[in-house]
Amino acid sequence: MCQHRELPPVVIASGGIVHDFPASSAELAAILTECGFPHVTVTEDVDGLFADLPIDPEPPLVVLNMLRFRMELERYAHLREQWALSLRTDAKAGLAEHIRSGGGLLAMHGAAICFDDWPEWKDLLGGQWLWDRSCHPPFGPISVTVSTNASPIVAGVSDFDLNDEAYGFLDLADDVEGLAFSTHSGSSHPLLWTRHVGRGRVAYDALGHDVASLRVPEHRTIVSRAALWAAGADSSLPS
Repeated sequence: MCQHRELPPVVIASGGIVHDFPASSAELAAILTECGFPHVTVTEDVDGLFADLPIDPEPPLVVLNMLRFRMELERYAHLREQWALSLRTDAKAGLAEHIRSGGGLLAMHGAAICFDDWPEWKDLLGGQWLWDRSCHPPFGPISVTVSTNASPIVAGVSDFDLNDEAYGFLDLADDVEGLAFSTHSGSSHPLLWTRHVGRGRVAYDALGHDVASLRVPEHRTIVSRAALWAAGADSSLPS
């Protein structure tokens, strides 16, 4: 269990299609509470959240656990009314300002598919799903190779297996350095990275399809550390 002081509050943006987001967001909230984050809330009001993010005196750690996009393809037609999303202008500006001004972002799994009409999202997150290229094998067993990179997020974490979806062939920013990988379709694909954006910190974890994924010990450790890193709690991480 993590125990740390002076961590910011957390807000989890949740909701969307295909996944059981109420369950996985509740599990993420439990992980963050274990780490000592003082107050964790969950919301499906993504536009409202991003538009009203406080910059001072204490920006929250924003966690994205969602899968919402324009849903223009016909196979999503029956889901559009409830879940289609094109972020409002003030919401885009609010999230970008939150990060660039020093706020933290932990983005999980489907976050790379979200906001597919917002080019700046790739610049903030570090990677984005391309509908004509990106893919993943069917949900099932994945072998995850952990980098020997000196990052405290993966320090001492061994390679591990879990059931999940391994996203691949994302449109990646040039500065992305993977911290964990999965191999499929003849290529090795980064599943985890961290990066600085302005004065803020962004961590992306492409895993986390369901609660079981988040309960795999190695993955749970990575999620905990990624949250702490994004929140700027370097002293709480392995040296």
